[in-house]
Amino acid sequence: MPHESISVFDMFKIGVGPSSSHTLGPWRAAQRFISSLEGRYDLSQLDHIQVLLYGSLAKTGKGHGTDIAIQLGLSGEDPVTFDVGRIAPTIEGIARDKKLRVGGRQEIDFDPAEDIAFLYTETLPFHPNAMTFMARLRNGEQLAETWYSIGGGFVKREGEEPAGSSAVQLPFPIDVADDLLHWCRKTGMSIYEVVLENENAWRPEKDTREGVLNIWRVMRECIYRGCHAEGMLPGGLNVKRRAAALNKKLIGGRDYKDFDDWVTAIRAGGSDFKYILDWVSCFALAVNEENASFGRVVTAPTNGAAGVIPAVLQYYVVFCDGLKEENIFQFILTASEIGSIFKKGATISAAMGGCQAEIGVSSAMAAAALTESVGGSQRQAMMAAEIAMEHHLGLTCDPIGGLVQIPCIERNTMGAIKAITASQLALQSTPDFAKVSLDAVISTMWSTAQDMNSKYKETSDGGLAMQIPLGLKEC
Repeated sequence: MPHESISVFDMFKIGVGPSSSHTLGPWRAAQRFISSLEGRYDLSQLDHIQVLLYGSLAKTGKGHGTDIAIQLGLSGEDPVTFDVGRIAPTIEGIARDKKLRVGGRQEIDFDPAEDIAFLYTETLPFHPNAMTFMARLRNGEQLAETWYSIGGGFVKREGEEPAGSSAVQLPFPIDVADDLLHWCRKTGMSIYEVVLENENAWRPEKDTREGVLNIWRVMRECIYRGCHAEGMLPGGLNVKRRAAALNKKLIGGRDYKDFDDWVTAIRAGGSDFKYILDWVSCFALAVNEENASFGRVVTAPTNGAAGVIPAVLQYYVVFCDGLKEENIFQFILTASEIGSIFKKGATISAAMGGCQAEIGVSSAMAAAALTESVGGSQRQAMMAAEIAMEHHLGLTCDPIGGLVQIPCIERNTMGAIKAITASQLALQSTPDFAKVSLDAVISTMWSTAQDMNSKYKETSDGGLAMQIPLGLKEC
């Protein structure tokens, strides 16, 4: 099997909620389809576009905003820069006028209700998250492309050979955890140092540092915004935001005017265990409430699990004195490598592996990053990742109403707490005596994913999704 080179910026992508596989991935696929179309034809000759959604994209696409993402992608908008405040009016305008400005230039007739088809009973063999784009030109000529959203915002066109970052030759190629441990032992470098050397194969170190700190900026802004936003989440479940009320209660009237002041105010509350526990939950809730509201988030490694790593990183920043750029840089690099190993050896797609592939992987990433950041060895960091995943094995993905809200939002709080617990266990343990390796638990996760009934893989056909009628449960 050829080596797959995955960068920190592949694992951590800036985008729009609520789902990396059902929102960000289809958005990117739509953009790339239009680029492919432009490479072959003059867009002025375009007459019609139709989109077919299969499998999990069809079954939970409405709740995840797949149709919204595809319309924005076909319109030439970019998820990194598009003003999230314009999403609703833009989509409403397309539905009202039944017009789509393809690539931001060529206007065609387009009725979302007719031209985006949800094929609930059809699944393509390569991956449950499949979509086909069909274009017709004025002369009758047609073009069709099938794309797969394979998790974490990664997309693949049917028949496409690996390219781009995967083609980069790295000084320290890593496919499994043992490879990472080998390079750490051979060079004496920490995990993040090995990752940084590999990142240097893509770009100058200065650019990597700037990019990673920008990732942290988006995470930080998302936490802060989510901790101050009130109201109900969209989608019909009538789920009330909780982070803002919890933030107000915990802060206890202490004044602050920006993020740095807020950190100081949080620290002033002390270090009681229950106090810290509540704050970690608050941080995670904040991110995933933003995610559920089509806010700007970072895939970490997915949108559904976007709150775990920011919550643990914020815990490190506030309660472990980690508010230094170098510390944050190290944390994110270490987390990214653990995530890439899971992607190569198993999956980060809930539609393929259930929620163990999202919350489980994010918890393992956070556990390893926290362990190394507070002074743990490379083996302790990998042990922490193993512990975190071991206790997420078999976790199903059964979102009520196809929305990334219940149980997804609270699961991020649990994943964050498990990551911190796993880190503490690893720091107080000797890896020599560990019975299960990180590679073993990754292999187990993948075999569990293959054994898992498909109704527990982001279809809303099983579990909680079948127990709670849409619109009748308020949290």
